[in-house]
Amino acid sequence: MSPAGEDGALRLLLDARRTYRHGPEAIDARQRARLAELVDFARGHGSVYRELYQDLPGRVEDPRLLPVTSKAALMARFDDWVTDPRASRERVQAFVADPAQIGQPFLAIPPGYRGGSRAGYTVATTSGTTGTRGMFLLDERALAVTTALSSRMLSTWLNASALPRLIAGRGRLAMVTATGGHFASTAAAARLRRTRRGRRRVQALSVHTPLPELVTQLNAFPPAVLAPYATTAALLATEQQAGRLRIRPALVALAAEGLPDPEIARIATAFGSAVGNSYAATECPFLSYSCHHGWLHVNADWAILEPVDADHRPTPPGQQSHTVLLTNLANRAQSILRYDLGDSVLARPDPCDCGSPLPAIRVQGRTADLLTLPTTHGTTVTLTPLTLSTRLDRLPSVALFQILQISPTELSVRIQPAPGATPQQAWAHVHRELTDLLAAHGLAQITVRRAEQLPQPATGGKYRLVQPLADTPG
Repeated sequence: MSPAGEDGALRLLLDARRTYRHGPEAIDARQRARLAELVDFARGHGSVYRELYQDLPGRVEDPRLLPVTSKAALMARFDDWVTDPRASRERVQAFVADPAQIGQPFLAIPPGYRGGSRAGYTVATTSGTTGTRGMFLLDERALAVTTALSSRMLSTWLNASALPRLIAGRGRLAMVTATGGHFASTAAAARLRRTRRGRRRVQALSVHTPLPELVTQLNAFPPAVLAPYATTAALLATEQQAGRLRIRPALVALAAEGLPDPEIARIATAFGSAVGNSYAATECPFLSYSCHHGWLHVNADWAILEPVDADHRPTPPGQQSHTVLLTNLANRAQSILRYDLGDSVLARPDPCDCGSPLPAIRVQGRTADLLTLPTTHGTTVTLTPLTLSTRLDRLPSVALFQILQISPTELSVRIQPAPGATPQQAWAHVHRELTDLLAAHGLAQITVRRAEQLPQPATGGKYRLVQPLADTPG
């Protein structure tokens, strides 16, 4: 691990700006050098990559020389994958099982210790959209890179005209995120709130909160920056247009899900603010950010994203890929190298009109759907996929699930029990969580049934966890 001082956020920020200014050749040079360093580190600090890379040249600067990895394969060998020998699967599982540890550092150690991450690791978990739940350790370096590249993102999204609103909002940040689990967004919010200043300026609001209550909370804490999941932002934009929500953020920073361009434009109009979008993953939280021309730019000095076909052969620019292979050049706690992310992307074949030297993509595989359910009063309540799925992600008895709306008032749930749990136990836990959630949103009359089928993957191998009525197979 690099000492914290060598990879501090300020130094990384200056390097990122300098690299960006010097254009594609400088970005490519940084990428090649960092890949060679990471490959060397990975095969020297874990048996997984030592075995995979035993026949490779001494220095590797081309990712196409590396074998493809996957979440399922790496998670199956967790103890051989992590580079800190103290971070065993057993210890990480015990950590994430304790809600009191959300956002707390894992394995923090005192100064002077020569191994591991001095400040500990941020632990994040993922849902099973690829059929396997993940546990990921983010080290100091990865977090510092995330901070540095955030400035690149914000400088693209904001201009001088946003300054009065930022000042009026006193820099307040409202994050509408999943709570109750070790998700990356939850951990980020907890880290920001650790200081006294952070507690005054950062609010972490739950995506599980019924919409009227969420509106009340935001009106009481009018943010300068609103950072919700994308589909939650769409719901809040409707509340703003109706006059129930009355906030004036300088920026709405979308995360986690995709939205059509007209919906992003509606959000911008509703709040009269800049809207930024990003495509990222727990495995690489700084992966990309949007420009004003609607493209997503990959931070290629710190990440490699390879569009490939079903046989993992390169997909030509301008063609939709079957999946995409991710390499995170920053995180060494759990090296992510040619990792099958399962998303379908299209790489732009020419430079983007915005002038960015970074490669531009559009993502097909992360367009989210809203679930609209009727109340007994003749109105409707709209729930985002994450509102539902994050409620079930924390259940240890459930390995994987899918929620299908099979009629306006009926949900069917496919369940794959976790090892050691019976189908009856898993269903009892799922039914309790979903009925409690629905009741909290005034939807107690919605029927929740158990499906006979196990969860089914979509084309590309990912599992779509929530399917609204219009998209549910007949």
